[in-house]
Amino acid sequence: MYGRRARTSIAGPGGGSDAALATAIALLARRDLSSGELRGKLRAKAFDETTAAAVVVDLTQRGVVNDARYAQNYVAYHSGRGHGPVRIAAELRRRGLAAAVVEAALASGPDWSALARKACRAKFGALPPQSWAQKARQARFLQYRGFSSDHIRAATGADPDLD
Repeated sequence: MYGRRARTSIAGPGGGSDAALATAIALLARRDLSSGELRGKLRAKAFDETTAAAVVVDLTQRGVVNDARYAQNYVAYHSGRGHGPVRIAAELRRRGLAAAVVEAALASGPDWSALARKACRAKFGALPPQSWAQKARQARFLQYRGFSSDHIRAATGADPDLD
């Protein structure tokens, strides 16, 4: 067979902790995973819950799995793509990270208002919106990207008290 190599399974259903550890290391070699994601992937590979949890705890104690590091890298990457803190926080929570870890990672992130302005300029140009329709369109775009209403007002200049 040319191209892709056939994958061989390290362990079958109910395999021991050594097989689960080898599977976890193989998964982490592909990309960084949060502890919740790793536990879920091990469960999907038919390891029982106690074995999967024990392997995740072991790798966490060794420093191989670190949710704080994962969250910081996630925030850095996705903020660089123009995503806002609301969207990033929702994704991190969906991946099983604790609220305290998510908040700490977002606090160490970029200046979110400046990032909202940058994303808005990249999409709509340097000129500020002239009408409420343009402001609303830009606000919907930034809301989809995951910015809060404060960041959106700072980026679009949509302050009803000033207009």
